[in-house]
Amino acid sequence: MKDLVADAARLPGSLPAWHAASADLRGIAEKARARKARLVALWGSVERARGAGFALHVAFGSKEGLLWLTVPLDRDQPRYPGIGDLFPAANRMQRAAYDLVGVHADGGADHRKWLRHGAWAAGTFPLRKDFAQNPENAQDRYPFVKVEGDGVHEIAVGPVHAGTIEPGHFRFSVAGEAVLRLEQRLGYTHKGTEKRFEQLSAHEGARLAGRISGDSTVAYAWAYAMALESACGATAPARSVWLRGLALELERVANHLGDLGYLGNDVALSFGFFQFWRLKETLLRLNRELFGHRYLMDYVVPGGVASDLDRAAGERLVACARSIAAEAATLRAVYDEHAGAQDRFIMTGQVPPELAQEHGLGGFAGRASGQADDLRADLALPPYGMLEPAKAGHIRGDVAARVSVRFEELFESLRLIALICSGMPGGPVLAPVAPAAVGSRGCGWVEGWRGEVFIALETAHDGRLHRVHAHDPSWQAWPLLERAVLGNIVPDFPLINKSFNLSYSGHDL
Repeated sequence: MKDLVADAARLPGSLPAWHAASADLRGIAEKARARKARLVALWGSVERARGAGFALHVAFGSKEGLLWLTVPLDRDQPRYPGIGDLFPAANRMQRAAYDLVGVHADGGADHRKWLRHGAWAAGTFPLRKDFAQNPENAQDRYPFVKVEGDGVHEIAVGPVHAGTIEPGHFRFSVAGEAVLRLEQRLGYTHKGTEKRFEQLSAHEGARLAGRISGDSTVAYAWAYAMALESACGATAPARSVWLRGLALELERVANHLGDLGYLGNDVALSFGFFQFWRLKETLLRLNRELFGHRYLMDYVVPGGVASDLDRAAGERLVACARSIAAEAATLRAVYDEHAGAQDRFIMTGQVPPELAQEHGLGGFAGRASGQADDLRADLALPPYGMLEPAKAGHIRGDVAARVSVRFEELFESLRLIALICSGMPGGPVLAPVAPAAVGSRGCGWVEGWRGEVFIALETAHDGRLHRVHAHDPSWQAWPLLERAVLGNIVPDFPLINKSFNLSYSGHDL
């Protein structure tokens, strides 16, 4: 990745972090695209307190590792050349960077507001230090794209839904039942999380990170801990890293079990729903007993983990994993042989491999569309370098492929759980993390169950946080849900949506 920034200035420290001029950004992005690097994240920051103006930050990733590029921007006119034409996933990130910080992408095709639509008046940006905390109830008229023609009509779904899911608006343009276009409008769950980080100490931020997306608390907590440890030059004990891997696989298993149940329910196979959720509940209860929380919140902390796991507890986890694997194998046969389920799954909601690559689709959804990226295997960070996790994969990119990859990942995670419990080293599980120097940087990059979770942080004085950016894999996946539903019928949308199961709040910070 270093050759992407051969003419840029490297920032001090051990991170692969570089400064580049705004005029050089597109050239670097073009090199990254040619190298088939992925756009991991794009965000802005306010640097006025440091005597500068603004900055744009871009993270590129590949199997070689991660590159964090910082582009200083003018104090009065913070503009930069947009890269949405090179990396389509950048479009919404550029819109969000403007909404939060006020840095503007030149040449971007879409400058509509993306976050907290009516709450901020024009020209106000919540991540600027002088931002007034109280919403202003500005006008909110979002210009949806209109599809015209004989027999075309619109169906508006949300933002408030009948179930307990988070809010999101889906505007369908249809002819009969066939979907001609889907346009999403998200951003209804903005909680000011990145603003809140700036009011916390670096150690207090760990607890907030674990609550960014409740179904990915381990992934976010680990990414934050990795970022802070990197900024402080700290190393977590070997045993604690194995326990982090154990918690991450337990999180993956719980989510795949739940979603496989929901996918059965969406095709009227309620038997599958009840059986998979029975298995998930068994695992969650064991989590509560062994780790103190059903969803493992506050288990991963900077410097290690909050508690150890004794031999007897490990044996119980292994027994539970083996029992789930046996029952899930039977349930997979039921799903595979159920004509009604397969009729709904196969060729529904397709994302072809070339489209997945263009948009940087990762996680299990990407692997179901021919993208062989998995940080656990590609970077082989501890403990995965010793475990040799197998990658799941498919190329058809439909609901059936995403279901198949979920099953494969479920069984692989259950295998890894047994390996971790039987092979982890001894020693302490927590080490002190000294305060970072002012201006220290760190980043964390973890393969969560949904895909790559990324956190970048910079420290301020007195152990505080200058800027924390958390990036959910849903950023790269939500636009592809719009494409996956095209040509399908409206009643298939809930099934296609659930096959991705994307996070609303995880990308709305």
